[in-house]
Amino acid sequence: MGAPRREGKERATRVRPAQGRGLPPDRRPAKRDEAAFERGPAGRPVSAPRRTGYTERGPSRRAERETGASEKLQKVLARSGLASRRDIEAWIAAGRVAVNGMPATIGQRITGRDRVKVDGRLVNLRFDEGGIRVLLYHKPSGEIVTADDPEGRPTVFEHLPRLRNARWLSVGRLDFNTEGLLVFTTSGDLADRLMHPRYEFEREYAARVAGELSPDQIERLLEGVELDDGPARFASVEQAGGEGRNRWYRVILREGRYREVRRMFEALGLTVSRLIRTRFGPIALPPRLTRGRWSELEPAEVRALAATLGMDGSAEASPPRLPRDRRTR
Repeated sequence: MGAPRREGKERATRVRPAQGRGLPPDRRPAKRDEAAFERGPAGRPVSAPRRTGYTERGPSRRAERETGASEKLQKVLARSGLASRRDIEAWIAAGRVAVNGMPATIGQRITGRDRVKVDGRLVNLRFDEGGIRVLLYHKPSGEIVTADDPEGRPTVFEHLPRLRNARWLSVGRLDFNTEGLLVFTTSGDLADRLMHPRYEFEREYAARVAGELSPDQIERLLEGVELDDGPARFASVEQAGGEGRNRWYRVILREGRYREVRRMFEALGLTVSRLIRTRFGPIALPPRLTRGRWSELEPAEVRALAATLGMDGSAEASPPRLPRDRRTR
């Protein structure tokens, strides 16, 4: 009679050597470094807290936001593409901005943990310059530089590419009948620097005038003429050709008041029949960019522009790029 059969299967057990006991010395696990451990509430060893988000050069931007590094509210909102810094300061003063449910103050500092609302709508904050985009648009006559015109006139924004979580900000304006270069960007900080009077960026125009300027008139335009809102003068006036009654002149301004070029010529009894802006600061109107079309700057060009403006960190931009066959429209 054979041995009785066992019911079911017998579970195999495996005995593990404790702390490498029974193993050759070269295969035993290394001892724990007790200096890297501390005792928890229950007396059990707990691994020391890890420092994350740091590199050999210091804390990363993400770690700075998470650990409380802060920036001025108006600077972050401008960088996030809402408006220029000066406009945002006006919003704050008017009580349109709230931080964590409380009215904001000018100069207030925020971190990535804060919730910021403008007119009751939550803002997607951007704490770095990594998404700056710059667009050049050749504005034709008959378009207004506003997003919403009560009179229903065509606006320049109707022709620009659409954005997600950002919007185009116009760097200055051109009046309804003026053509030429308009600069748009997603960075309120960059727009603010380009427009700020302290930088005195030149605005260059080609003006077609009904009549020829005399040497005395050119001298007056260079020395300054009196306008309703104060004196104004050109930094440069050069003849640019023309035949018959119409003459072209290349003029340069270091400010951007409303209809300033036209009003300066009108102060001398002359009428500007056509006006084209050909340059704004370091940005020139591309020769092949026809009216009603736009062209986007390359990342390297954006970085160079940001460096020219003295923006901290420049613009190490890696924004979403458009297909090359649609870069100019």
